[in-house]
Amino acid sequence: MATQHVISAQGRKDEGKGASRRLRRAGFVPAVVYGAGQEPESIQIEHNTVLLASRHEWFFSSVLDLNVDGKTQKVLVRDWQKHPFKMLMLHMDFLRINENEVVRVAVPIHFLNQEKSPAAKTAGLVISHNLTEVTVSCLPGNLPEYLELDLTELTEGDIIHLSEVKLPANVEIPELALGKEHDVAVVTVASVREEVDETPAVEGDAAVVPAAAPAPEKK
Repeated sequence: MATQHVISAQGRKDEGKGASRRLRRAGFVPAVVYGAGQEPESIQIEHNTVLLASRHEWFFSSVLDLNVDGKTQKVLVRDWQKHPFKMLMLHMDFLRINENEVVRVAVPIHFLNQEKSPAAKTAGLVISHNLTEVTVSCLPGNLPEYLELDLTELTEGDIIHLSEVKLPANVEIPELALGKEHDVAVVTVASVREEVDETPAVEGDAAVVPAAAPAPEKK
């Protein structure tokens, strides 16, 4: 089971752009909690709490215990708005979940032991991570914070497909049920050849030097 992550918040009654601006100036992030057949709830979270949590990948891919004024509810981060260039979170949306209903969440992939692989030790090879996250479906209690992909044996020409990613028990990748064409490449190894000019040199070729301009006539 994934680690428990608790986020503390407070309810708020003031809404609108003006109220949101005042909250941000006071060091809070305005947010909304919705879903699970309940009315949307406006809340506020200390900005430092959000900023610190957002530095961890689990904040966006795990079930969170959102504690609002002492009442805890299970949620997922569903949307967030950041300032274009400042380290500021402007707004967040949280989705309530039912622990008995399947959820779909994009979780990150951790690539292990790539530097130990034959491919990494061979000159002229490029290892590409075509996917860095994958959407899984499962009950909230089975949701992994991340998936691991061991690249120890990676060699030239290898392709690791989505179906080769190992999943925890009771976790599925919905995309694989759509057909073989959805079993996309997660990791590929390709060789890079240095381009060489194959145009044969013609014997006697020489650079053409422009003729010097004639000297002006003396009058």
